[in-house]
Amino acid sequence: MSPIRVSRAGSALQAASVVFDFGAVLFQWRPLQLLQQVVPELAPDEDSARRLATQIFESFTPDSDWARFDLGRIDEAALARRIAARIGAQPAQVRRVIDAIPPHLQAQPATVALLSRLKAAGHRLFYLSNMPLPYAAHLERENRFIADFDDGIFSGRVGLMKPHDAIFELAVQRFALDPARTLFIDDHAGNVQAARRLGWQALQFVDAAQCEQAVQDAGWL
Repeated sequence: MSPIRVSRAGSALQAASVVFDFGAVLFQWRPLQLLQQVVPELAPDEDSARRLATQIFESFTPDSDWARFDLGRIDEAALARRIAARIGAQPAQVRRVIDAIPPHLQAQPATVALLSRLKAAGHRLFYLSNMPLPYAAHLERENRFIADFDDGIFSGRVGLMKPHDAIFELAVQRFALDPARTLFIDDHAGNVQAARRLGWQALQFVDAAQCEQAVQDAGWL
């Protein structure tokens, strides 16, 4: 893992920014559990749930059906039809999965607490999330702490997504970031690698305890 650092030089410290991913960082994402609960006939055990998750989400690759949803190019009904045709399921079954995800995305208290400590330390806070429009609206409506961010970008609202350079470049412009004094926190290795390649400091999130320790060790708290 590349080292992450924060400048301690007066105004540079005040200009430091932290950019959070949402899914599996600030909000829980347990797709195997979700699939076993919502479509038990398709995922009766963990192994079948793992196979189904791979089929449905396609690892969230940028050219997948789910990426089109994240980018705002198709709605829930079209997504359900596309996935059902591809995996041999019924559209209604896939739609149950799609509709169950917003309430599944529950805030993770330990990461929210870390967010609050970073804000108290004087850092500017932003989010950069691959998130379709209906899910983004749900999260904003149900989670008051999102107002603690200075600003944020959802893929569905800008038609761009991680790990493509364009969304990071948009974030730099829109948030007035200095990449060298910006810490990006994301659970996906590819997104972390993309940020580092563009000059950002970046940390791959495993869990809240690991993330907070790395943040403290680097002097951000």
